Amino acid sequence: MHLAQLNIAHLRAPIDGPELATFVELLEPINALADAAPGFVWRLQESEDDPTATVVHDYGDHLLVNFSVWESIDAVWTFVYRSAHLGVLRRRREWFLRIAEPYTVMWWVPEGHIPTLAEAMRRLERLRAHGPGPEAFTFQEPYDSSEAANLPAAAEARK
Repeated sequence: MHLAQLNIAHLRAPIDGPELATFVELLEPINALADAAPGFVWRLQESEDDPTATVVHDYGDHLLVNFSVWESIDAVWTFVYRSAHLGVLRRRREWFLRIAEPYTVMWWVPEGHIPTLAEAMRRLERLRAHGPGPEAFTFQEPYDSSEAANLPAAAEARK
């Protein structure tokens, strides 16, 4: 099993505005760091050619989406909290509004399966509505991949 993760953020200003210029400058090096991180599998990208392009979606113009797949929860945790990403994370209030409900979700997917953004948003809604469980969880309340391997969604994805 691999770990899918989604996190969202509400921008304080348009992505091309001067208020977010520093954040946009950091996208390329942080994304390159993620791509090279041990245990990284995949991330949703808007453009292969423009490393600063943010994902365009139907969930609102000021909603930034970060969606990726990792080999393990330890791999993503190490990237988030033990790399240069942490410095950017600590500055998030400069660029993003506070969100009162969960804004990050993780779940296990069969190795080789790439989930859709729609599935990721459903997982986030599930977490918000029902709290953490094997189908949708957080770093604070993780679930082992063996707990998710037998869920109907995992069996369906393996087909």
